[in-house]
Amino acid sequence: MHAAGAVLALVTVTSALGRRLLSMATPPGVPSGVPPGVPNDPGDLSAAFVTCPNETVAKELARAMVEKRLAACVNILPHVTSIYSWQGKLEEDGEVLLMIKTRSSRIPALAAFVRSAHPYEVPEVVAVPVTQGNPPYLQWVRDSTDP
Repeated sequence: MHAAGAVLALVTVTSALGRRLLSMATPPGVPSGVPPGVPNDPGDLSAAFVTCPNETVAKELARAMVEKRLAACVNILPHVTSIYSWQGKLEEDGEVLLMIKTRSSRIPALAAFVRSAHPYEVPEVVAVPVTQGNPPYLQWVRDSTDP
């Protein structure tokens, strides 16, 4: 998939899955309650999206993102159909979508990593700010992506 189709794919998937796609559940081991002194800085975290040609590529990229602390967590959503225009032709491809939770400040490094490791000529990397969520989970994302 290429840049033009990536945005359309993201809109299609998020519309189909609705708001629950962006919900962030607390992973096992994350304490409940808000840690004392944790500031709520809306927008300091982001959910980023990357499409991949298959699950093998998706898993390789996801593991590397977490190992490099570019992401706290990457969800792999299989069986996404992307319809897009590329080089003047209408295209339709099956893809896998990565939903990545990270610090907003890590998005440039995340995008650079994806460009260097992704097989697409123009890989999708789009991000939206996270303005609300479970405070202990959001703190875990911050802690897990501390450079």
